[in-house]
Amino acid sequence: MAKKETGLPEANSVITRWMPEPAIRLDGVEKYFPPTPSGWRALLQPFLKPTQRALAGVSFEVARGEAVALVGSNGAGKSTLLRVLATLLLPTRGRAKVGGFDVERDAARARQQFGYHTGGDEGFYGRLTARDNLAFFAAMNNITGPLARERIAQVAEWMGLGSDLGRPVRTLSTGMTHRLNLARALLHSPGILLLDEPTRSLDVLAARDFRRLLKDSLVKRHGTTLLFASHTLTEIEQIADRVVLLEKGHLVACDSVRGLIAATGTATLEAAIAKRIGARKHGLVGEDPLP
Repeated sequence: MAKKETGLPEANSVITRWMPEPAIRLDGVEKYFPPTPSGWRALLQPFLKPTQRALAGVSFEVARGEAVALVGSNGAGKSTLLRVLATLLLPTRGRAKVGGFDVERDAARARQQFGYHTGGDEGFYGRLTARDNLAFFAAMNNITGPLARERIAQVAEWMGLGSDLGRPVRTLSTGMTHRLNLARALLHSPGILLLDEPTRSLDVLAARDFRRLLKDSLVKRHGTTLLFASHTLTEIEQIADRVVLLEKGHLVACDSVRGLIAATGTATLEAAIAKRIGARKHGLVGEDPLP
């Protein structure tokens, strides 16, 4: 029997149209690197076939206003995933979107959606003061004049930079440079934050205050979306709505802290992570072969 034409859109299309676009979306993202030979063979590296896998078909979404933690052992693929989302690395296969824009096909507009923190001091000009560096990066985001001064003062207060704003960056301690890097990521009030171990070089009190800023002010009050990598269990439990667990480039779990603990039948997050990673290492969870 022929389907009756009603002149109305299908119910599923109406639902799809009104569903909000996730802030971050990954669909089967894979990333391979060429091997890293030593000696004269290193000259051939750009021509070698990428065979070292960093990400193996990772798929998940982060809703707007959600805080999600990337968790896993060293080399699990956390930093690589963040760099793909930050448009610093191209995925070998799959697609990724930030703020609704494809990181490969529409990289310029994707970069306007987020603030990115690497945990290092890359990109700062050592002879310039911290204030001058922030003013430069504000101008890169079309923030100038009184608004730039206002934003610099605000992020400096958040990060406890104080009188250090007037010092050349090359004279700052590792911890203060780390704070400056975080201030740079927050400078243009991004709707999405990509943070790689954001409290790694902060002292105990500064780390505590920054966690409060992230969760209470940025995420809860302003609806900022947060995707961060961390090895600090306390930080993950305090901030994250969900945990994305990676191991050797594979997505092992994607659940809330309570859900992950319940699913593994353990009593703590640490035990739950160890059990999931242990299951993969002992072959209880299959791995995809190399291409």
